[in-house]
Formats: sequence, structure tokens, C-alpha cells
Amino acid sequence: MSQQRRLHLKLLAGGVAAAALAPVALAQSVAQQAMVLEKKDKKAVPLPAVGSAFALPTSIELIDGRKLQTQDLKGRLVVLEYWATWCPFCARQMPHMEQLYKDHGNKGLIVLGLSIDKKAADVPPYVQQRGVSFPVAWMSPELAKVLPRPAGLPVTIVVGRDGRVKLAESGELFPEDIAGIAKYL
Repeated sequence: MSQQRRLHLKLLAGGVAAAALAPVALAQSVAQQAMVLEKKDKKAVPLPAVGSAFALPTSIELIDGRKLQTQDLKGRLVVLEYWATWCPFCARQMPHMEQLYKDHGNKGLIVLGLSIDKKAADVPPYVQQRGVSFPVAWMSPELAKVLPRPAGLPVTIVVGRDGRVKLAESGELFPEDIAGIAKYL
């Protein structure tokens, strides 16, 4: 076998190996993120119980600089969505939350995205790129004190017009489950 042919076969084998290992590398990267999240989750609070009262902070600073006041949320169905820019499950769920907001925002439903990213600067380009129109806040250490995150991602907490928890789920929701949140209006 010629030296050129051997080199070609080695390159081909290397390319096949790299292609085969790419999903492994991606899985390892996601696994590393999950391990970091798991360590953080040890400090996380449990999901609130369905039917329990849920107190929102008096004011939440949004990534666009506006402040969302608790009084603006009274009498509305509030969907709190904890997420991160690096979370693939959050990325899949976000368009469905956006559709829920577009379909029912004028009926008293508000989705409030709560990014747990380490850097606030990572959040605005992400939401702009994805066309997110619902309010989004970055979980600053101050906000995390009054609105601590339950374990897992994404986390969805639905607070009814009466201030009580209607739904509390950790992990990705199916599109039909997200659409079903409207039943609490």
C-alpha cells in the first residue's frame, strides 16, 4: 500500500472517529454543565406545593432596565420560568412559553423569564436572538434571595390570580402541557 494511500486512510479513519466522538464530547459537555447545576441544586429550595401561597418580590428589575412591580401582577396569572442560555431543554421550551404569552397575554397571563446565567450580559442577546417578548430578569444575588430557584432546569411555577401556586414543575414540559397552563386563567 502506498504511503499516500495509508495517509488518506488514516485521515479518513480519524474523521470517522471524530464524527463518532462528537456526540460523546457534546454529551460530556452537557454532563459537565449538569454536574455544576447539581452542585448548585444542593442549595436549591424545594418546589412550592400546589395550593400554597406564593409571595413575589415587590419589584423585579428586568434585563431591559424596566422594573416590574408586584402590583402590576395582582389579578394576573403569573408563569415564572427559570432557565439558562446554556440549557438545551430551556431552549426547546422557550418558544412554547413565548406562544403562550402571545396567545394569552391580553387575557391576564404574564410569563416572567428568570435567567440563572452567571453573567447578566449573556441574557439580552440570547432573548433578542430568539424573539422573546415576555419580560425577562436576570437572577442577581439580590433577586435570588427573595425568589430562590428550585432544583432543576427549566423550572416552571404558575401562580394563580389568587396568589396561590397552581403548577410547579422541574424539567422540560411538553408543548401541550404549556398550552394547558391557560386553563388557570
